[in-house]
Amino acid sequence: MSTVDLRFHPLRDSATMLRRNLKHMLRYPSMTFMLVGMPIVFMLLFVYVLGGTLGAGMGGDRSVYANYITPAIILMTITSAVQGTAISIAMDMTEGVIARFRTMHIARVSVLTGHVLGSVIQTAISLVIVIGVALLVGFRPAASFGGWLALAGFLLLVTFALVWLAVALGQVSKSVETASNLPMPLVLLPFLGSGFVPTDSMPAGLRWFAEYQPFTPIIETMRGLVTDKPIGDNGWIALAWCAVIALGGYLWSKRLFNREYAH
Repeated sequence: MSTVDLRFHPLRDSATMLRRNLKHMLRYPSMTFMLVGMPIVFMLLFVYVLGGTLGAGMGGDRSVYANYITPAIILMTITSAVQGTAISIAMDMTEGVIARFRTMHIARVSVLTGHVLGSVIQTAISLVIVIGVALLVGFRPAASFGGWLALAGFLLLVTFALVWLAVALGQVSKSVETASNLPMPLVLLPFLGSGFVPTDSMPAGLRWFAEYQPFTPIIETMRGLVTDKPIGDNGWIALAWCAVIALGGYLWSKRLFNREYAH
C-alpha cells in the first residue's frame, strides 16, 4: 500500500463509520423524535402555561418570554441529542461491536469519529426542527445574517464539545440504561442558570452557582446573537468553556477507547 493510501486510510474509514451511524439514524427515526420531543414539550409548557405570568414579570408578555427562553431550549436540544450519542456508544461497547471492529482492518480513530460526526448531523437536524417550532410559538429573533452565521458556528462548537463529553460518558457506562441517565444533568443544567429566569431573581447561593456554571455564558451568548445585542465577556467565557469541555471529553474518550480496544 502506498504512503498516500495509508495517509487517507483513517478518512475513508471515518466516512464508512459515519455512513453506518447515519443508517442507524434513518433506521430508527423514533430516537431522533424522542430526543427532540423533550425540548419541544418544555418550550410549549413554558410559553403557553407559564409564559404569560413570567413574561409579565419581565415587563412584557408571552412573546417576550418566548424570545427569552428559546436560547435555553436550543441548548436543551443539543444536550438531549448528545444523550443519544452516549446511548449509541454504550450499545457498541456492551454488545460486542467493538470486538468485531478490533478484528477488522480499520483505523481505530474512525470508530469514535463516525459517532461524533453522526451526532453533529443529528443535532443539526434537531435544531432546525426546534427553532422552527419556536418560530411558530412566538419566537421573533432580531439577528442579522451575520448574526445567524455566528450563531450557527457557535452552536456547532457547543455541539462538538458536548458530543465528545457524551462519547466519554457512553464508554464509561456499564449498560445502555446507565448511559441514558449519566448525561441527564446536562439536560437539567439550563434550569439552574439564566435559561428560564434571570439569575438576579434567584437566592444568593443558587445565583452564585447559576452565574458561574458553564451553561449560563453559553445561553447568554446565544441570546445576544439572536437578539442582535452585545454579548460582552460572555462570548469569550463561553468559548473557553467549550474548549475545556471538548478537550477534556476528547482526552477522556481517547483514553477509555484505547484501553477497551487493547483488550
